[in-house]
Amino acid sequence: MASDAIKTQLDAGLKELNLSLSQTQKDKLTEYLTLLLKWNTAFNLSGVKDASEMLSRHILDSLTLVPYMMQGDRVLDVGTGPGLPGVPLAICYPEKRFDLLDSNGKKSRFVFQAKLQLGLDNVTTQNARVERYKPDADIDVIVSRAFSSLRDFVELTKHLVQPGRTRLVAMKGLYPEEELALLPKGFVVNKAQKVAVPGYTGERHIIELIAKAAE
Repeated sequence: MASDAIKTQLDAGLKELNLSLSQTQKDKLTEYLTLLLKWNTAFNLSGVKDASEMLSRHILDSLTLVPYMMQGDRVLDVGTGPGLPGVPLAICYPEKRFDLLDSNGKKSRFVFQAKLQLGLDNVTTQNARVERYKPDADIDVIVSRAFSSLRDFVELTKHLVQPGRTRLVAMKGLYPEEELALLPKGFVVNKAQKVAVPGYTGERHIIELIAKAAE
């Protein structure tokens, strides 16, 4: 059960992000945080141990991606770890399908448990390497939070990308100027935005890439 202080912090963070969620959605976010804290003591899912810091650096950080999820029906979270940003986003968009993929077995087991406990019928868990992943339908958005360099992100997911349609959305700290200079041919920046994470003073940028359609 989340404390009143955490619930207050969540409400303040959502207001700062200009997000309006139902009470059920907010309850699921705090329940997910409680689960993450509980499992973290035994399985070391995150280096962050404090509930308030975890809310800011994991939950609210993930929610800065909400505006990027408005288009498309199917989202792939590559290197989701314990379900970040996929679980918070799936709570916000119950009508969309989220595939949460990670090669780490214990983290995938946690995500599966979270899916069951939170009743997230729109989430599927995939314990696999992304370069071997073959979805049963086209992916509209591919997200990564702490996965790899932009070049590796593109190279490992390009078999899933539909030129001119699929968007690759990466969360980065400092603006990744050097990484952007090394993007594979055919991929361009569609949008680059600096975002503020409530309760976190570090820099955060969201980079959206697309593959150019053949001319």
